[in-house]
Amino acid sequence: QVQLVESGGGLVQAGGSLRLSCAASGRTFSNNAMGWFRQAPGKEREFVATISRSGGSTFYADSVKGRFTISRDDAKNTVYLQMISLKPEDAAVYYCAARAGSYGYTQARAYDYWGQGTQVTVSS
Repeated sequence: QVQLVESGGGLVQAGGSLRLSCAASGRTFSNNAMGWFRQAPGKEREFVATISRSGGSTFYADSVKGRFTISRDDAKNTVYLQMISLKPEDAAVYYCAARAGSYGYTQARAYDYWGQGTQVTVSS
C-alpha cells in the first residue's frame, strides 16, 4: 500500500514557475514508477509525466515537454514536478500517482495509487 500527498500548488502568473511535491508513505516507494496527471474543469484527467523506478528514465506529454521536469528522491520518498514557463492552459488539479511495476504508462488506469491532488491556477 502506498499513500500519496501532493503539495506545492497555488496561484502563479503566466510565465511563472511552481514546484509540486508528492510525499509517499510505505516502504515500497522505490519499487514504484511514478507519474503526474492533471485534470481541468470539464475535462478528462490527462497524463503529464512519468519517471521510472530508478529515476533514470522519464517521459512527458508533448504539451509540457521542455517546460516541466519530473524527478524523484527515494531517500525522502518524494517525487517532484518542476514547472516553468507556465501557461493559462496548465491550470488544473495535479495528481500524483504510483504504479507498482514498470514505467512508461500514460493511461491513468495503469496506476495503482493516487493522491488527492493540488490545485494549480495560472493567471494571464
